[in-house]
Amino acid sequence: MLKLNSQKTINDIEIKFLKKDIPLLRIGDSVRIGVKIVEGNKERVQFYEGTIIAKKNSSINTTITVRKVLQGIGIERVFLIHSPKVDSIQILSSAKVRRSKLYYLRNLRGKASRLKQSFK
Repeated sequence: MLKLNSQKTINDIEIKFLKKDIPLLRIGDSVRIGVKIVEGNKERVQFYEGTIIAKKNSSINTTITVRKVLQGIGIERVFLIHSPKVDSIQILSSAKVRRSKLYYLRNLRGKASRLKQSFK
């Protein structure tokens, strides 16, 4: 930790910017993420739906990788969950998984890529 002149650590400064309304995200969750899009001088929210296949915890730099299949093509996107561009995160369903990274889903097609649903 780097000390600043005002005797605050960088972690104390980061806490101010952390979002408080983020749900508990787990690997295998199906989520709907609202992303702010700026078009000209208008701003709107576009939703991205998919499955969390990876999560990296690093305080303010926490990221999740969300995968969805659109017209037979897999699309993955990495979201910085404390970013001001992320408007909302909603958990649609949870899955029972025994891995911390679900990269093996990249090689599966169709019904083989389904995850077993968890009813917690």
